[in-house]
Amino acid sequence: MKAIMVMFDTLNRRFLPPYGADWIHAPNFRRLAERTATFDTCYAGSMPCMPARRELHTGRYNFLHRSWGPLEPFDDSVPELLGEHGIYTHLATDHPHYWEDGGATYHGRFRSFEFFRGQEGDPWKGQVADPEIPDAIRGRRDGAWRQDWVNRQHLTDEADHPQTRTFDAGLEFLRTNHTADDWFLQIETFDPHEPFFSYDRHKRHYPHGYDGPHFDWPDYKRVQETKEQTEHARLEYAALLTMCDQSLGRVLDAMDELALWDDTLLIVNTDHGLLLGEHDWWGKGVPPWYDETIHTPLFVWDPRSRIQGERRQALVQTIDIGPTLLEYFGVDRTPDMQGEPLRRTVADDTPIREAALFGGFGGHVSVTDGRYVYMRACANPHNQPLYEHTLMPTHMRGRFTPAELKDAELVPPFSFTKDVPLLKVPGHALTNPHTFGTLLFDLHTDPGQEHPLLDDDLELRMATLLTEQLRAADAPLEQYERLGLPATDPVTPVHLLARAQKPQADAALQPPPRPEDFPTGPFSVHVPLRDLLTHPEAEAVLRTHFAALLDGPLGQRAVNLSLLQIATLVSGLLPADRLHAIANRLAEIDTAAPR
Repeated sequence: MKAIMVMFDTLNRRFLPPYGADWIHAPNFRRLAERTATFDTCYAGSMPCMPARRELHTGRYNFLHRSWGPLEPFDDSVPELLGEHGIYTHLATDHPHYWEDGGATYHGRFRSFEFFRGQEGDPWKGQVADPEIPDAIRGRRDGAWRQDWVNRQHLTDEADHPQTRTFDAGLEFLRTNHTADDWFLQIETFDPHEPFFSYDRHKRHYPHGYDGPHFDWPDYKRVQETKEQTEHARLEYAALLTMCDQSLGRVLDAMDELALWDDTLLIVNTDHGLLLGEHDWWGKGVPPWYDETIHTPLFVWDPRSRIQGERRQALVQTIDIGPTLLEYFGVDRTPDMQGEPLRRTVADDTPIREAALFGGFGGHVSVTDGRYVYMRACANPHNQPLYEHTLMPTHMRGRFTPAELKDAELVPPFSFTKDVPLLKVPGHALTNPHTFGTLLFDLHTDPGQEHPLLDDDLELRMATLLTEQLRAADAPLEQYERLGLPATDPVTPVHLLARAQKPQADAALQPPPRPEDFPTGPFSVHVPLRDLLTHPEAEAVLRTHFAALLDGPLGQRAVNLSLLQIATLVSGLLPADRLHAIANRLAEIDTAAPR
């Protein structure tokens, strides 16, 4: 038995021909759909990148207990379990987050692995002098932005691109080992994740007359660009997707050439999608996880049932992929896994679940039954209580700070931590779901999720489904309090939020704050956070209004941004009234006072 998983990052299903995007040049995705079962109702679970990969390894949800982070000491790992049962596992990837603090325990679970440098702001090539950067549309110009332009100087030839080299390595493994048995190969590329860097032969499929500033890396924020700029970025994404399609075709060609279809499971998937102007947003993670980001493509070829060219409607999730691999190789799932093998679903569309849970740490906690989507916001505007539960206190690119850990406490185990207690650490979210309110959608009548429903009976049913999922996942008790749901009792009409939170849901649709509405000066909301924090009085103003955020991951990631930019990027943390209050206080600072 052999298995291949080809995994893309940030693959928006609405840009794929098998899901209706006829204008995209992706002949190999069309070819893939002709050879596999294509899933129409697949949802990601824990968001974004590394939480999704923790689900791939563990077969259970991540986001209720902690944010972005490594595998925990008590976690089951599917690649590791396969290795323990005699299955050779190999990873070929250019995904840079595996080599950061918050992802450093994943690749080591494979028997062997290869990593290719240069994606996004990967600290790859060293260059002291600043690179040449064209006039560009981007607010967040941090170290990753600079490093990306250093890296691009070394990627002028498509053969040198990390995506190309990742697939080269995967194909080398196939050619070396296709006559052997009992192996699993994961070919995983960071593309089409931003920045949308591709080559002229891919861009040629999307001709347009854009002559504005460089724009292939949108900030995660409200759309403020022109229609022409927005369309240009969408076409840059499309060009990179076409490059991904070319790489996929190389794998399909190898399966043809090496006769791998007879005895090799093939899974093609992604971790999540991306907002490319839909809902007036760029990116992911700040607004709720809309369909464009959470409803994902999935293609499966199982040589046992040999189903090809058929659609599957059953509701499935990322947590099912690990159990599918285990079942295929005859390895038992562990008791802690929540996912289900997809063998019967591929064969005859057998349902495996009534509801699917999804969300990001500290954001909306959402549930779908395949038709209705219920996005539950926090019950109070402070989005509290919220705690990390971990033994691996790291963020994406750094460790938890001593300030974050000073109030940590050791707490009893959860049902899935194998009798191991955990550190409970006050948590911070990069968004506030209260700003957007609790939302309810019918995807059959409103696939664009533009018209939230107010239906108390339907909300009661969906809130009950959500609560059942929380209990099945052994969610921390504070999550029930944060969401305003009962931990043990039945959900009743008193727990409903959509109608009560409609005012902020409507307000979230209003345009973002305009720079001209705020005073300028050396101490203002136009000044980078880093500069304000060097002045005691300015720092005191900031700590009065959001002290905890300064010491959390936001303070580390947004230090080069102004408060005005943060308000646009991180909706809810700086609403207009608070931003005006801070602006007025900053304007009162005496510029002549000693620092």
